[in-house]
Amino acid sequence: MKDPVFTRTILRWFTENGRDLPWRRTRDPYAIWLSEIILQQTRIAQGTAYWERFMEAFPTVGDLASAPEDAVMRLWEGLGYYSRARNLHAAARQIVAQGRFPDTYEGILALKGVGPYTAAAIGSIAFGLPAAVVDGNVYRVLARYFGIAEEIGTTAAAKTFRTLAEDLLPPEEASAFNQGMMDFGALQCTPVSPGCGSCPLAEGCEALRTGRVALLPVKKRPVAVKTRRLTYVHVRCDGRTAIRRRGSGDIWQGLWEPLAYEDAPDGFLQAAFPEARITLLRKAVRHVLTHRILLCDFYLMETQTPPALPDGYVWVAEKDLDGYGKPRLFELLLEAAGGR
Repeated sequence: MKDPVFTRTILRWFTENGRDLPWRRTRDPYAIWLSEIILQQTRIAQGTAYWERFMEAFPTVGDLASAPEDAVMRLWEGLGYYSRARNLHAAARQIVAQGRFPDTYEGILALKGVGPYTAAAIGSIAFGLPAAVVDGNVYRVLARYFGIAEEIGTTAAAKTFRTLAEDLLPPEEASAFNQGMMDFGALQCTPVSPGCGSCPLAEGCEALRTGRVALLPVKKRPVAVKTRRLTYVHVRCDGRTAIRRRGSGDIWQGLWEPLAYEDAPDGFLQAAFPEARITLLRKAVRHVLTHRILLCDFYLMETQTPPALPDGYVWVAEKDLDGYGKPRLFELLLEAAGGR
């Protein structure tokens, strides 16, 4: 469904209102790719600082590819969804092995951690490829303007919205149109309290005409949030502490954590380590992830003799902990233990 008025309006609006972002001042595909990966699950206000730190630490894709994984994970701390960092690192090595950054949609899509949206964004912005982006902002704008009531998140809806976005995309101005759609959804056609009164698309907006702005797009029911109870213990023994790298199949894969237990009963630590001095630092620290709420008790264990620990733990100097990638919850424990 081509709609020249819609397309021209988005392009004009972007020219007048598009956000001035640092990765938009370059055509370097590495810088653009890095921004897209960081912003996959991150607000621009937070992600910009991370992008700048990554670009300073790893100015080229070769620098990123040759960096130790722990250095990458350490720089990623606080962004969450740590699989993005591991995929970023793996994709950098893919690119270096290929000898250059791929400049086709299929080549970009083949990179680790890159899906159709990210491939379209990188391809159109860095190389001018006529590939339409479809993200949450685009779903919202298209659903409201064209009155589409299909439940997003389904295969059928993905096909409907992608086909529509491709029909609307002007091949010679793919970069501006894609960025315009993203910005229009983020600034004008917002999830809550959209600026319908000043919207240049208001005249043709089906949702506004039928009073369904708040009802579109139609979303799937949210996944139930589960609560997990953890115990984190900072072991202090002659200037050293015990940590282990988390394995696959759970949160924070590849990051380092302190002595940790799940659903431990009260009094468990003192019974398990009778010779150690155990101090409760904080109780039920709440940490919210996408589909989980973590409630974590923080303890400090001080001992003169290294205790017997579960498999997988290694002893490291406390002063060297900054060199290990850690989840935010571990950082909070260290702050509480006076180790930061």
